[in-house]
Amino acid sequence: MPAYVRIDRPDDERLRDYVGLTDVALRRRLEPSEGLFVAEGEKVIRRAAAAGYPVRSVLLEEKWVAALADLLEGLDVPVYVAARSTLESVTGYDVHRGALAAMDRLPLPDPADLLARSVRVVVLEDVNDHANVGAVFRAAAGLGMDAVLVTPRCADPFYRRAVKVSMGAVFSVPWARFGRWPHDLETVRVAGFQVLALTPDVGADPIGDLAPAPTDRLALLLGSEGDGLDRRTVAAADVRVRIPMAAGVDSLNVGAAAAVACYALRRPTNG
Repeated sequence: MPAYVRIDRPDDERLRDYVGLTDVALRRRLEPSEGLFVAEGEKVIRRAAAAGYPVRSVLLEEKWVAALADLLEGLDVPVYVAARSTLESVTGYDVHRGALAAMDRLPLPDPADLLARSVRVVVLEDVNDHANVGAVFRAAAGLGMDAVLVTPRCADPFYRRAVKVSMGAVFSVPWARFGRWPHDLETVRVAGFQVLALTPDVGADPIGDLAPAPTDRLALLLGSEGDGLDRRTVAAADVRVRIPMAAGVDSLNVGAAAAVACYALRRPTNG
């Protein structure tokens, strides 16, 4: 059974996992080294727990205790209950959903091993906006991509904002982080993938014209919001692809572009 603890002070030392969640620089240092991430909202917490991520503690506004009672009954962890104003003082932002859980990370797979058991993958090169990373994971999950691989400088998919925007898809899509980029592009090739670089260049092939076979092993490369893919990455790709645009718009947000591109590359399903 969980241990319910009433919290009245935002500086309570027991809440250190939740302090200052808006401090991105701090979380980048803290979370990977200590194996921590924070799930926000009832649905996301449930999806993380269902995916096997161990719960360290839960921090709830009073009204969410009953909503999560069935999940909490199976946990032997502290459940901190506090007023909404206390939650906001602790985290540094408006906690709309009133439910947070600090959870332990699981070891990431080796990129080569993940590639070996995949057919369609997304590769994110230096995408540093957490909301965009979350949006890409949600598109990858909904449109049948097997995995997402991220470069060393890409934002953390388990940062609170990325998890929230993905609606927990970061827990259902296998992912790995490369250690040496762009050298690791060779790892993708060795695994038998055709490398597709998504670019707004009008000279690239329209992605809808590819018509890949279900068994084709394809790696879709997506770049950062401002600069897009590095020119050397584009040059090293097997095929340059673009999303045809109209009305003088040159490109889409990377999250929207990922959805369009993943749809174009999806394998046929029965549903």
